[in-house]
Amino acid sequence: MEQRKQELQEQILAGIDMTRELTEEELFDHIDEAIKVRGKEEYISITEKQRLRIEIFNSIRRLDVLQELVEDTSITEIMINGAKEIFVERDGKLMKWEKEFESDRKLEDVIQTIVAGANRIINEASPIVDARLKDGSRVNIVLPPIAIGGPTVTIRKFPKETMTMEKLVTIGSLTEEAAEFLKKLVIAGYNIFVSGGTGSGKTTFLNALSNYVPSEERIITIEDSAELQIRNIPNLVRLEVRNANVEGKNEISIRDLIKSSLRMRPDRIIVGEVRDASSIDMLQALNTGHNGMSTGHSNSPTDMLSRLETMVLLGADIPLLAVRKQIASAIDIVIHLGRLRDKTRKVLEVVEVLECVDGEIEVNPLFLFSEEGETKEGKVLGELKKTDNSLLHVQKLLRAGLSL
Repeated sequence: MEQRKQELQEQILAGIDMTRELTEEELFDHIDEAIKVRGKEEYISITEKQRLRIEIFNSIRRLDVLQELVEDTSITEIMINGAKEIFVERDGKLMKWEKEFESDRKLEDVIQTIVAGANRIINEASPIVDARLKDGSRVNIVLPPIAIGGPTVTIRKFPKETMTMEKLVTIGSLTEEAAEFLKKLVIAGYNIFVSGGTGSGKTTFLNALSNYVPSEERIITIEDSAELQIRNIPNLVRLEVRNANVEGKNEISIRDLIKSSLRMRPDRIIVGEVRDASSIDMLQALNTGHNGMSTGHSNSPTDMLSRLETMVLLGADIPLLAVRKQIASAIDIVIHLGRLRDKTRKVLEVVEVLECVDGEIEVNPLFLFSEEGETKEGKVLGELKKTDNSLLHVQKLLRAGLSL
């Protein structure tokens, strides 16, 4: 079966005029004609003809065997460990896929198609790249010799439909009470950090939060690879970093973009993720009258604050106490997400960041997830519950004419 597909593909490519770009219809015509001729020589079922038609087209024009996975909305992650090992995540569970690339060369061709579409470059001299697909899916690629087992590709897919806070409430990620509370904080311009581990849903949650941003504001988004899907803001500027070229020049970093964004008259700056010394520029922006939101990897809200300290210290020689005071002054709220053992994603904590007292940043827990057991099927039971603590910093709410 695969041999037949390979022979037909080679035959089609040999008969194509390479001096011009074929339309999809023309390419399908070539494929249909080749299958028709082959069908006169040997029996090919209608089902097999349809399969060959799509797979040959995907191999020539799209992402080969990956195209099927990219189009499958039930799959959230695609992991390629060399041409012969493809794994997928569906409903939170990892499984090996039965199909594979015909060779490392074919996988490398697909990789070059992906990075070219994102205006990036990858080769042995620069073997690691972050990119995105046309549908917004995030892609990380590592080539040999760094990846010993062959080219490694990880694709994080995002829902076709924009996730809203209402949908998150419906699926049980947080309660309606917490959602209404966060809505008022976003409208009032509180500076919010969304923290969590890999795959906990930080970007999805930030997208949902952004739906509460007043539509009359001017928003600047800054990302390594554009993933945010903010749709309700007419005055929106999206910025994306640029990697250095093959000579190591012309790089545009997150730090460069944050500094530039301050001159764009932003009402709110949204940084997709801070993971390096750019955090100091983010904090300075939030401490100079700009409202903002961002995400970061951490195990808890207090860990997020500690990571921010470390990232700032990596980029500037500043006393630790001064760093902590900057963080306490800049960030108002940390929302921590987690992925439970049943693979569901939940809001686990919402804390208010208070002042720096005796050299330590104090936090005020407002909502905490309380686990109440699990079902026979292994589904975790529990709910995000409000604590007895009240929001202490209410000045922004009052200025916005809101109250809790």
